[in-house]
Amino acid sequence: WNFIDFGLDLQPCIELIERPNNPPGVLALLDEECWFPKATDKSFVDKLSQEQGNHPKFHKAKQLKGVTEFSIMHYAGKVDYNASEWLTKNMDPLNDNVTTLLNQSSDKFVGDLWK
Repeated sequence: WNFIDFGLDLQPCIELIERPNNPPGVLALLDEECWFPKATDKSFVDKLSQEQGNHPKFHKAKQLKGVTEFSIMHYAGKVDYNASEWLTKNMDPLNDNVTTLLNQSSDKFVGDLWK
């Protein structure tokens, strides 16, 4: 195989999305924001803008757009995101059937955990 250099360095975009810390990326900030009971989609985007506002691949939406919108410059161009309901989707609650089943477990310890 011969390496072909297309002149694209994707690492900055990957780090913006996946970096765990210093500064945290989009996914790490989303996970962190889910720990706070009063967090909102707006507070997530505000924190993202605060942490990544100077990143060359990150762009905060203009004031005319929604407060939960931001953009990331991917290799193919600018992609707009609307973070509405992202916190809810990321929390991944347990299915009601699973919690009921665990609550009714014949093992007293397991049953007590879910009461």
